[in-house]
Amino acid sequence: MQFVGRTGTFTYRMLATVLAAQSILLFFGALVARGTAIAAGKDGGRVFAIGCALAVLAVLAAGLMRTPFGLPLGWLVQVLTWASAVWVPMMLAVGLVFTALWVFCLLRGPRAEALVAEHRAAAEADAGHH
Repeated sequence: MQFVGRTGTFTYRMLATVLAAQSILLFFGALVARGTAIAAGKDGGRVFAIGCALAVLAVLAAGLMRTPFGLPLGWLVQVLTWASAVWVPMMLAVGLVFTALWVFCLLRGPRAEALVAEHRAAAEADAGHH
């Protein structure tokens, strides 16, 4: 499994899609954390800002997925999503689902790219014989 570096086009597109969707749920988690803090008589501003920063980090990582910085930032988003369960326990479920999708994309993306390359090479070879 890859933790740093660049991935293929199909893989980074899948990973960016996971992060973009994850950012939406991270923002909703920030809203829940804020509401919970306010209901407990505390100021929810700080926890809301932290949650929004995490959602923005997910969008940033998605945008940087083509670069060598995208993959490590994406892993950081996964770790911080799990850590956000300190404020909103249901973020464990979000972490579980999105980390599973993240790992799935990292494992299956290169396989899909290899299949496409095989088919392209076979088609070119077949076209060369006719």
